[in-house]
Amino acid sequence: EVQLVESGGGSAQAGGSLRLSCVAAASTFGPYCMAWFRQAPGKDREGVAAIDSDGSTTYADSVKGRFTISKDNAKNTLYLQMNSLKAEDTAMYYCAAESDWRYCSPASSFRYWGQGTQVTVSS
Repeated sequence: EVQLVESGGGSAQAGGSLRLSCVAAASTFGPYCMAWFRQAPGKDREGVAAIDSDGSTTYADSVKGRFTISKDNAKNTLYLQMNSLKAEDTAMYYCAAESDWRYCSPASSFRYWGQGTQVTVSS
């Protein structure tokens, strides 16, 4: 089992930036498909971005050009840099990991999840 712990959430003004981090307690972080999801009150969970073992990334259309997913294998840490924030980005953000994957995207299935970190954007 992989334990994931998110941090970096908080409040920001519209147009501002935040960076989320997710530390994975895993013996080998590199081979995993990693992703960020979010869920706003009353809405379904939404896949935001994913990154595979080679560093290839995919994004939801709603965040393309504004968010960047990255990882540091040496630190077992996943990041989400969020720029040009909008009020509609307000949500609980979760990181997820999967070791048994063929195609890594926000639409993939993930077995391991963090507890989430809240992001609130005011307009």
